[in-house]
Amino acid sequence: MAQFSYRARKRTGELVEGLLEAADRGAASVQLERLGLFPVAVKASAAAAAKAVTAAPKPGRSGASTPAAGRSSILPAELKSILQRKRRPSLQELATYTQQLANLLRAGMPLTAALQSMASLSSKGIPSEISRQLKQDVTEGKSLSEAMGRQTHIFPELVVNIIKAGESSGAVEEVLRRQAAHFTRFAEVQAKFKSAMIYPAVVVGVGVVLVAFFMTVMLPKFMTLFEGMNIELPGSTKFLIDTSHFTSRYWWSFPLAGIMMWILFKRYQSTASGRETIDRFKMRAPIFGKVIRLNLFGQFSRTLATLLQNGVPVLQALKITELVIPNVVIKRAISETRDAVTDGKTLAQPLAKSGIFPQLMIDLIKIGEETGNVPESLNNVGETYENDLNIALRVMTNLIEPVLIITIAIVVGFLLFSVMQAMFAITSNLQR
Repeated sequence: MAQFSYRARKRTGELVEGLLEAADRGAASVQLERLGLFPVAVKASAAAAAKAVTAAPKPGRSGASTPAAGRSSILPAELKSILQRKRRPSLQELATYTQQLANLLRAGMPLTAALQSMASLSSKGIPSEISRQLKQDVTEGKSLSEAMGRQTHIFPELVVNIIKAGESSGAVEEVLRRQAAHFTRFAEVQAKFKSAMIYPAVVVGVGVVLVAFFMTVMLPKFMTLFEGMNIELPGSTKFLIDTSHFTSRYWWSFPLAGIMMWILFKRYQSTASGRETIDRFKMRAPIFGKVIRLNLFGQFSRTLATLLQNGVPVLQALKITELVIPNVVIKRAISETRDAVTDGKTLAQPLAKSGIFPQLMIDLIKIGEETGNVPESLNNVGETYENDLNIALRVMTNLIEPVLIITIAIVVGFLLFSVMQAMFAITSNLQR
């Protein structure tokens, strides 16, 4: 039996330390859970640690195969990265997983038993192997945040740091519930944006199919009427016929051109200047720009509020928020804010100096600093911009619909006009 030192928390959150004897770290963690304690750290004594180091196998003897180095590929780097990228769970899938885990802990289950149950529960997007690995790591003495930190393709840094703060305060179940609410809120925002884009996408798709059908099927049949007639066709009809010939013969060039443009766009986006230019354009784009700005401001406010509410220090919370926000312009402003807060300034001052965040957000954060309740003020900011986002999505949809309808009407009208002009030319020639 080996001796282990431990640090654990009671259900009340009180931190306790001590020594116990067990066969291994996993057995020591199980003993602590049976005593009603939540293990924070379980470490072997110095003699046991030295023995483990001596018995450790030498690296390089496992015989595991490694990927062949230097293997050439004809695929561009952008396509290879997409094909090799592991699927990350969606926000709703993370919300469901954390909510289920919180429910099991609330029912009084020890953490290892709860993770074992999670492995058998149906959790879309997060394989059961992940829960089994988490359970194994926790059984070996790691904390839940450390175990999740090893699964970076599943759990973002936001999750890991919030749970770490919950472990320090003995409120893991509570922070899991807050995380579930946080992810659910943003999943609803994503769903609203996607639903707002369904109608425009359907209209564009139908329009493209109809135009392609006309150019490749219907127009060639009309062209047979013009053959053998010694008449001068109108310019619009000639342009339409030439376009139809090109489309029929070189249809493969369109998807090829689309792929090439996409690769060039991705390469430009991978550069620092290109990413900043694209992100600035997104925020200033007509129709879509306001929706993107409101979504970014709401995401910043809600994420920072969630971190601060769960006890994450403000500098670390700003760092995590910077990693979560997808826009590099906002990222730079958050980074400058973190540097200013490190120098002793308040949160509102550097945010206002950046010139990116709206005055309403600055004023509400300033009020929160004066009253000593910044997380509540940030939640108010997030709620305000989420409400504005719902309105902006409806306005955007109402603006896109007539624009698409007018565009399709112009294209279809041009097609009909070109064909009718040719028919009029034939009729005039027959009359003569």
